[in-house]
Amino acid sequence: MTTTLRGLWAGTALAVGLAMPAAANETISVTLVNGHPPIFLWVKHLTETFIPTVNAALEGSGYSIEWTEAYGGSLAAVGGELDAIEDGLAEVAVVPTVFLPTKLPLQNVTYNTPFGPSDPELVMDVMDRLHDTIPGMTESWHAYDAEYLGGGFALDNYLLMTNFPVRSIDDLAGHRIAAPGPAVNWLEGTGAVGVAGNLTTYYNDLQTGVFDGVIVFATAAAPARLHEVAPYVTVTDFGAQYAGTMVANRSWLADQPEAVQAALRAGAEAYTAAYVAEQAQRVSAAMATIAPDAEHLFTLPEAERARWAAALPDIAGNWAASADGMGLPGTEVLNAYVAALQDAGARLGRDWTQR
Repeated sequence: MTTTLRGLWAGTALAVGLAMPAAANETISVTLVNGHPPIFLWVKHLTETFIPTVNAALEGSGYSIEWTEAYGGSLAAVGGELDAIEDGLAEVAVVPTVFLPTKLPLQNVTYNTPFGPSDPELVMDVMDRLHDTIPGMTESWHAYDAEYLGGGFALDNYLLMTNFPVRSIDDLAGHRIAAPGPAVNWLEGTGAVGVAGNLTTYYNDLQTGVFDGVIVFATAAAPARLHEVAPYVTVTDFGAQYAGTMVANRSWLADQPEAVQAALRAGAEAYTAAYVAEQAQRVSAAMATIAPDAEHLFTLPEAERARWAAALPDIAGNWAASADGMGLPGTEVLNAYVAALQDAGARLGRDWTQR
């Protein structure tokens, strides 16, 4: 081989080497956690959408992921996912923010503004925008060594399921009603006794008389068969709620190649889109399952909905003041959220803006 050819070969080899991934054919182990079982839609699409999208995005990159799927309490209970991320037990999680109102108050703005829009996609879009435009939203994750990947899930329009008929808020007096996290506040001023609960225990607790009803959403109530123990459905139009966020362990993510980081974010985006699309398809069927006839379905009149909303204390104002006191932009987030909903033409039962 001549000196010139040898030099050209060496230069070409160097260029090819530089173009290749730094660690070609590297397999990265990732544990993906959520405390709920796969029966729920936000877990189902981790397996069906998030993981395949990430894998597809990594094809040809020189990197692949070996997944460990830890659902249904196998690694973390419902509400314990953020601890698993912070402790390094999992690299990626869908964190149900609804059960972490103290640790993640800003992500719970929707639960502190009840009687909002019934469209989960609108709620998701607005919350994603807030993460992009208000630094405190993403920075609030950093305290737990978590990084916002984008997306997550919102729950369809919340309603009331009870073992007794409800036609007005007056019918609630003295009854124990369960609700997730901050949604317990939606019962203040109604005469009902609010009890904190979650989907994993609702059926048994209703069956054994721990409480008389639950605040829930149709696409979870149907597969959980709640209509068997709470056959009366009252459409209160509490609104769709932002309830979960896709995050990664921040320290771990910073050490990952750009291709892996981009793939995870692409997976989060696809996950949210697929979740919202299937959720929309499921709502009608779910409602038909939990309320099969007029005897078991009642839609709260608009005047009664407004009466319920007006009976509540200033939930949003109190929440915003509390967040502000923690050094978080609570009032900024609240006003930006309400303004975005109003700009979108959403039907709000009450204007929670702080002036």
